[in-house]
Amino acid sequence: MRTAELVGDTAANPVPTASAQNADVLAALAGRHAGRERAVAENTRRVVMASLGVMKDQRADRRRSRSLVLATLLLVVIALGPFIWRVADDIIGGEHLSDMATQFSLWACILCPAVLAAVVVAGWSRSRS
Repeated sequence: MRTAELVGDTAANPVPTASAQNADVLAALAGRHAGRERAVAENTRRVVMASLGVMKDQRADRRRSRSLVLATLLLVVIALGPFIWRVADDIIGGEHLSDMATQFSLWACILCPAVLAAVVVAGWSRSRS
């Protein structure tokens, strides 16, 4: 009974003996488990390649979003440029702010970006929910 405890009874105690551990190490070094290692490597490669594809798609989506934002800002600047120029010219030239053209241009410079910001915030909040 005492020798069974020292050697390690596999039915009662699942701890492998030294010879079983040596056999596993020798089998691993000899390449007897190459098929199992190859299967694990192939699965790992598939997972890594799928993750790489997802990361590339996310990067492309971020670039596309950034391009759309820059194009929108450029269009807003181009659309509001004449109004801003008119207001600046009238104020520098000594015109009164009570002139109808100056007031219209000033209101366009204030309201257009506010409406655009409201639309962007509404679209952003709708996409987040």
